[in-house]
Amino acid sequence: METPTYIALSRQLGLRRNMDIVANNMANMNTTAYKAERLIFTEYLQKPTISDKQSFTQDIGTMRDTSEGPLVATDNPLDLAISGEGFFTIETPLGNRYTRHGRFQLDAENRLVTGQGNPVLDDGGNEINIPANVGRIEISKDGTISVDAGAIAQLGLVKFENEQLLRRSANNLYIAPDEELPQDVERPHIAQGMLEESNVQAIAELSEMIRIHRQYQSLGRSIQQEHERQMKAINRLARRPSGA
Repeated sequence: METPTYIALSRQLGLRRNMDIVANNMANMNTTAYKAERLIFTEYLQKPTISDKQSFTQDIGTMRDTSEGPLVATDNPLDLAISGEGFFTIETPLGNRYTRHGRFQLDAENRLVTGQGNPVLDDGGNEINIPANVGRIEISKDGTISVDAGAIAQLGLVKFENEQLLRRSANNLYIAPDEELPQDVERPHIAQGMLEESNVQAIAELSEMIRIHRQYQSLGRSIQQEHERQMKAINRLARRPSGA
């Protein structure tokens, strides 16, 4: 008797988690290089008898939208955007991390670092040191860093066979599992003086939020109607004469 309610509740729980993800996407609309996420649903079947089937909703995980966000000019020579595939490699106290957030700067030791002070690594896995008072810093699309005296380093740009296995970490960094080894990008394309914006589409996310809200309300009404139906059935059975 309670099966329809359980099925509706399973869908409501999934919708609540989906709403959390959509809200997080909207909160990161202005986060550099942020990638939107989507909840993955699947149908979960139970067979109480040989012939009957009960269909529940089950969310099995999230999928990241890896499409490239718009590139915007900043005219800061240390702002770098990746056009196409690839990630910058960042050295952190917890190990190497990966990001497409290319807003870099020089620290007190003239190392190229992130906003949190973590070094950006070159194609050999080493820190990048830029001498002081070198004038204009040029970074070509293949990641070669040059100053007036010539080339001094080349940014390391890596890719992964399955980007969906990367786990999001703090400060727009990603953690690669042990079995997912970084591979060099064969034809890197880095744009100097630009940043990649978030690929979140505000109108699409707002429409999705409205759709989820309406579905949630509709299921709530269905649960209430099912509850009222059960109460009516119980009341009728309670009023039935004992000899009937």
